[in-house]
Amino acid sequence: MNVRGLLFDFDGLLIDTETPGRRSWEEIYREHGHELPLDEWATKIGTIGTPFDPATHLGELLGAELDREALVARRRARHRELIDLEDLRPGVDEYLSTAVERGLRTAIVSSSDNDWIEAKLTRLGHGHDWDAIVAANGDVDRAKPRPTLYLDALDRLGLRADEAIAFEDSRNGVRAAKAAKIFCVAVPNPVTATLAFDEADLVLESFADLPLAELLERL
Repeated sequence: MNVRGLLFDFDGLLIDTETPGRRSWEEIYREHGHELPLDEWATKIGTIGTPFDPATHLGELLGAELDREALVARRRARHRELIDLEDLRPGVDEYLSTAVERGLRTAIVSSSDNDWIEAKLTRLGHGHDWDAIVAANGDVDRAKPRPTLYLDALDRLGLRADEAIAFEDSRNGVRAAKAAKIFCVAVPNPVTATLAFDEADLVLESFADLPLAELLERL
């Protein structure tokens, strides 16, 4: 491979937003005497518009109508509180520094929103100059596991699929990258670490386990 670009997912990959996301709902479920169904929750990771809705599901378990607006607002506030304790995942800074040294183009490719991504990067004071941030911005038809976001990123960066590496932490993300015919490295977070990543070309426990220079040599 003649690698010219790196495509990174955002949530759960660059920053572990997934653990706070699950924990914020788990706390609410447990207050009501129930457990968040992890198999159902896993379907939401890395995408948007899935059928499982925690607030609706909890109401069904309780057999009562909950104040959905208040519940979701409370959960969202707790989620953000927990995320504010998170930093870039180990090894990410080194990957980005090496990308700059080697003149590789970089993009964030996410089912999330631009505003969300940019706010988190600003909070971290992260100065990496991304060549593109490609997000679904609420459009279910663009979200992973569809390849649309990755194809858009390739087009914006002027790359062929065989000139890029995608980094993902979720099965939906891996499926999107592979559907776009891009070599995909899975770097699961604590929430997704128990899931199978058979479709990924390579699985790492952490970016720190394999420096980018070594990965490029392997390819």
